[in-house]
Amino acid sequence: MTAVVTTEEARTALVALRAEIGKAVVGNDAAVTSLILALLCKGHVLLEGVPGVAKTLLVRALARALDLSTTRVQFTPDLMPGDLTGSLVYDSHNAAFSFREGPVFTNLLLADEINRTPPKTQSALLEAMEERQVSADGRTRPLPAPFIVVATQNPVEYEGTYPLPEAQLDRFLLKVTMPIPAREHEIDVLTRHASGFDPRDLSSLSPVANAAHLEAGTAAVRALTVAPEVIAYVVDVCRATRQSPAVRLGVSPRGATALLAAARAWAWLSGRDYVTPDDVKALARPALRHRLELRPEAELEGVTADGVLDGVLGAVQVPR
Repeated sequence: MTAVVTTEEARTALVALRAEIGKAVVGNDAAVTSLILALLCKGHVLLEGVPGVAKTLLVRALARALDLSTTRVQFTPDLMPGDLTGSLVYDSHNAAFSFREGPVFTNLLLADEINRTPPKTQSALLEAMEERQVSADGRTRPLPAPFIVVATQNPVEYEGTYPLPEAQLDRFLLKVTMPIPAREHEIDVLTRHASGFDPRDLSSLSPVANAAHLEAGTAAVRALTVAPEVIAYVVDVCRATRQSPAVRLGVSPRGATALLAAARAWAWLSGRDYVTPDDVKALARPALRHRLELRPEAELEGVTADGVLDGVLGAVQVPR
């Protein structure tokens, strides 16, 4: 019989998960925390950064520190939908076709360089991400629980890439940008490499959390108290993005629910049983930046989604 995990045990395990990942990844605490928040919300994450800032290492370290099944798929221009979801295979022994599960049948799927594969294959992920199932051969096959997609993409290379459609971007709970590390963190990285650290060998990391911890944490997050004033603040922030002159398409109600979910998870992970406006502010950029479609003329003037959100957060009245 499986032991029941308490709320405090779940929080302790997930805080330990953050520390365990930190043994391999330096200077990206915000990205590490965002991944854990996504796990608590059962949401997907899009990691964006130039090559060499440890995007893949971060996800591999997360997979190593979690007692869950994980699969990594390198997205390439010739990757077909069936290569991801699975396909029918002829069994000569039984003289019949059988379904062979693809790499999407896992708990944690690393979709590496997702924007390097054509839209047809990208769209194969939509049903899996939204419905947690795969439809093939006239049957619906449920995916394991939990099922989380962590996708990476490079924002500076456009040759041979296929930008993600808005419908798929909206399925990601958070979009996390990974910048070049600060000087002291970069020195720390090189010092670790000089001491023998091998990013391909993560055997020094140990599993410190499992599906039971995530399930208990998710239940605790859903039980968190949210004041009506905070809910109204989330709505006002999202509605303000739709009125910005630089924005062609603002945040949808789905984006508002994502922001609220992430803020609740952050409040619980911080040891509180209530959500504050500061929690909403802290998660507004990763929860909303990929849901804004800027006007072309605004982009030419150097306006960014984060800049629009900074203006919105500064203009919307904060409840007391």
